Amino acid sequence: MPVDILVGTQWGDEGKGKLIDVLTRDVDVVVRFQGGNNAGHTVEIGDERYVLHLVPSGVFRPEVKCVIGNGVVADPVALQEELEGLEKRGIDTGNVFISNRTQLIFAYHRTMDRINESGTGVKIGTTGRGIGPAYADKMRRTGIRAIDLTSPERLAAGFRAEAEKYNQIFKRCGAPELDVEAELAKVLAAAAKLAPRVRDTVYIVNAAVKAGKQVLFEGAQGALLDIDHGTYPFVTSSNTTSGGACTGGGVPPQSVRDVWGVIKAYTTRVGEGPFPTELFDDCGENLRQRGREFGATTGRPRRCGWFDAVASHYACMVNGVNKLAVTKLDVLDDLEKIAICVGYEIDGRVTKEFPASLAELESAKPVLEYLPGWQCDTSSARCWKDLPEAARNYLKHMAELVDSTVAIVSVGPRRDQTFSVQA
Repeated sequence: MPVDILVGTQWGDEGKGKLIDVLTRDVDVVVRFQGGNNAGHTVEIGDERYVLHLVPSGVFRPEVKCVIGNGVVADPVALQEELEGLEKRGIDTGNVFISNRTQLIFAYHRTMDRINESGTGVKIGTTGRGIGPAYADKMRRTGIRAIDLTSPERLAAGFRAEAEKYNQIFKRCGAPELDVEAELAKVLAAAAKLAPRVRDTVYIVNAAVKAGKQVLFEGAQGALLDIDHGTYPFVTSSNTTSGGACTGGGVPPQSVRDVWGVIKAYTTRVGEGPFPTELFDDCGENLRQRGREFGATTGRPRRCGWFDAVASHYACMVNGVNKLAVTKLDVLDDLEKIAICVGYEIDGRVTKEFPASLAELESAKPVLEYLPGWQCDTSSARCWKDLPEAARNYLKHMAELVDSTVAIVSVGPRRDQTFSVQA
């Protein structure tokens, strides 16, 4: 069973891109299985820093096939710009392929996204990249797929028809209508360059599995943003949990071996929605600054708080996480004491279960447990024994609380600041 899945176990921004980059040393195929260019995976190699949005993080290893799976929604113009940006920096992108079943995002989706966010309903805090409307079109069976990138006539006909439908909506909303032909020209230019990358990747991935090759599925966002299991309605529009890898990449469940859960040593969140352990004081700002907690896609400052074991235990349970990769441990280096949320107090009762009710989650008061800090630099640690005892105890306690095992620890953004924990 050579398939592993890597997912975030919080609200995203856990450092998945870096971990994918590290794990691809021993991998033949990397598959991005959901989300769109609302995600931002940051990879630092030496002095170079790369931010990926749609391209799988295995792109920096030419021998690794990188697949944008059918569960992704891809903006063809943004994707081509991202590929060209990498190529200008000397990165060979010939190993990147797109599933012919991948749904496409266009300018009308982005406009619709902004209209939805500016309306009178719930403000989700989206990135405005058109992700939700594109997934909605997929479910309405009106979406345009990557297979159409290989047929300019079919692509143009579909785009014109859908764009005119959206223009009628924009007109009724008082929003500016799209210049259909100008937008189509951009799409066709991108399509001409992307068409050679379009493949039936379900066959590619399953052939790799059958041949015993190592396949790694790369998730975007985090488990608590899952459309079913997250803090609905403040979630993304796809299944970010490990089950989404099978549908979003086209492999059967019995192919899966390990599920890696990337977990930050504290908790962050971008956008709207409940966040029980959020800190509004100097400590929260310290975490933000030390952890460089600003969105890779939008630059928005992330909300920061203590590690939430209730939420993360739920995420690890739903995903079946059996290997934890803990990131940004070094951000906690200067703290005298560190809190962990081990329960929620809701309406006078304490629970360790993550509530489905938004009202309950918004009213939840964190039950905190305090551990001693280590107050020394961990960024130079290269193995488990290099960490101070208090840091090792903190990691062990995190793992116990979420019912999993620490397998990787990261103490900085670079490749050489990540190490395996030997059993």
